[in-house]
Amino acid sequence: MLCLMPPRAPSGPAAIDAYLEKVPADVRAALQELRETIRKAAPTAEEVISYGMPAFRQNGILVYYAAYSDHCSLFVASVKVRRKFATELKPFAGGKGTVRFTLTQPLPPALVTRIVKARAAENAKRKTK
Repeated sequence: MLCLMPPRAPSGPAAIDAYLEKVPADVRAALQELRETIRKAAPTAEEVISYGMPAFRQNGILVYYAAYSDHCSLFVASVKVRRKFATELKPFAGGKGTVRFTLTQPLPPALVTRIVKARAAENAKRKTK
């Protein structure tokens, strides 16, 4: 009996570009800025689509991000890192692992940079164990 795996969803920078093309221009600009901030914070990370969302991966997922009808989200992918930045993230609180932001209340790039670097360090430490 032949078992075929379903085709993988496209991934990588081209898939991220395709994702961003589907969102309104103003939201696209905000997510593109977020994408650039993450890329600068983790220049060797790979861009992927995971769970249908753009993400950056380096020794595991660093962060995901996505657009929704009334906000955008950054998914920190770590309870420990989310707790570390809890005070600064309080104005952007969403769900358990979600950081919600809007075009009128964007995430500070310096905060995103620190979160991504903390995730990269956490993933690197986990990998060495």
